[in-house]
Amino acid sequence: MSQRVTRAQIPLEDITITPGSACQGCGAALAARLAFKALGKNTIRHGIPCCPDSVTATPRGGGGAFEGGGAALTGTARAMKRLGREDINIVGFFGDGGTYDIGLQGLSAAAERNENIWVITKDNEAYMNTGNQRSSSTPLYARTSTTPVGSKIKGKQMKKKNIPMIFAAHGVPYIATASVGYPEDLIAKINYGKTVKGFKMIIIHSPCPVGWRYDPAQTIQVARLAVQSGVWPLFEVLNGEQMRLTYKPRELKPVSEYLKPQARFRHVTDEQIAGIQADTTKKWEKLLKSDETGQLFL
Repeated sequence: MSQRVTRAQIPLEDITITPGSACQGCGAALAARLAFKALGKNTIRHGIPCCPDSVTATPRGGGGAFEGGGAALTGTARAMKRLGREDINIVGFFGDGGTYDIGLQGLSAAAERNENIWVITKDNEAYMNTGNQRSSSTPLYARTSTTPVGSKIKGKQMKKKNIPMIFAAHGVPYIATASVGYPEDLIAKINYGKTVKGFKMIIIHSPCPVGWRYDPAQTIQVARLAVQSGVWPLFEVLNGEQMRLTYKPRELKPVSEYLKPQARFRHVTDEQIAGIQADTTKKWEKLLKSDETGQLFL
């Protein structure tokens, strides 16, 4: 499994170029910068429509339709194998829409075949590139442009899809979660993934100040609160069987501390916060059990 790195071990060279079109405090641009620092130059990147594809220039092998990400990565990986270049990282840097929703079937097929590819997803919990429409990654009660707050229905009424565990259930070699608030953990997981042959997925929690409606200067603070409250736990899963938490707070902070800075949750009641807290605590206890035994409990 991954070995923690220090800040001194984080590569200095930037492989990405972030133009001025990135929003202030953009978590997606930071996720791309960190991921490609660790991946290095020996990388081909495929993109599909999402915020990083619009605002971040990275090593490119081509773009494509939302639903075609898995197929494009597969084709490139097999071409490189034919050329004897399996040393090259074949990377899809996608958004949550292209991973959780529209692109799910193609990525699931690639996972089932255990293609030698990377799927790195910046999860900003909505279709931010086209105006903050809800995705299946959008959390319960969150306000988006398609889940507005009205007199009867207030925000999204469905829970966030648990995509890391869905792909872990495929039994692929490596699945991990990461956060832009913990760069050492993120880079350690990229470093480990570079040693693994087969399907690799890292989901990076990437706060969006525009869609989540918080002060752009608070991006890292919001990202860390998600981890420290247990809303976004950091873990890795090997072969769908072995599981390890890579960050364990001594005591979880209340989820209210994470929700409070975000105006997308301004309408949420105390009773609803209590429900979110109970659900978060239940999931965290299950993860702790998996971590203690080393065996994944789906």
